[in-house]
Amino acid sequence: MEPCDKYPHSDLTGTIIRAAIRVHSRLGPGLLESAYQKCLAHEIVRSGLTVERERPMRLIYDGEDVGMALRADLVVQDSVIVEVKAQRRLENYHRSQLLTYLRASGLKVGLLLNFGGTRLRDGILRVVA
Repeated sequence: MEPCDKYPHSDLTGTIIRAAIRVHSRLGPGLLESAYQKCLAHEIVRSGLTVERERPMRLIYDGEDVGMALRADLVVQDSVIVEVKAQRRLENYHRSQLLTYLRASGLKVGLLLNFGGTRLRDGILRVVA
């Protein structure tokens, strides 16, 4: 079977989501984003994937390169940006932030994972740019 272009990197995002569920089921809500980010990176590596934490990205403003002004929480397999949140709920600006990171990086797929709720599945958003 050929991969579906409608859902690029679906196997990869599925692995990331399963890793996030393991982290959330063990830790629950209430910690800082940095704690979830570190534990999620650990679980992703245990799954056999590569992950880069706090990847700096260039910002182009008014046609000028203003330098490495952005940082993605995690970049998995150099293909998927993962933004980790620990909020009561996701807001529209969280999605906008992820879209900005996708545009800046040239990557097409991102996951927004909110560990702040009682159920992680209510805080998962997959974004394709």
